[in-house]
Amino acid sequence: MQGYQLTFYTQEGRRHHGKQLSHWLMQVMREMQIRGATHTVAAEGIGHDHRFHSWHFIELADRPEEVTVVATVEEVEALLERLRHEDIRLFYAKTPVEFGFVGTLDV
Repeated sequence: MQGYQLTFYTQEGRRHHGKQLSHWLMQVMREMQIRGATHTVAAEGIGHDHRFHSWHFIELADRPEEVTVVATVEEVEALLERLRHEDIRLFYAKTPVEFGFVGTLDV
């Protein structure tokens, strides 16, 4: 299949509708029945603001996070349209991909 890999970048301390932004985003994708997404927490990163963001033992709010999904063109466009109607600013990268399965179904 053809589609996109869509990766959102945020920090752990960001919230939307009372939830951690990354968790809210995962919930939205589940509600939209988008197949498969991965939430990754990083040790450190440099943001679009050129600031260094890192994990601190005492303070986790600045820890970088990524939410990545591989989905069809239609699913990605529907997700981006949904997010445009929210009161958030969220950086993303969108890359064309071919995706599918190899091998047999695990039982």
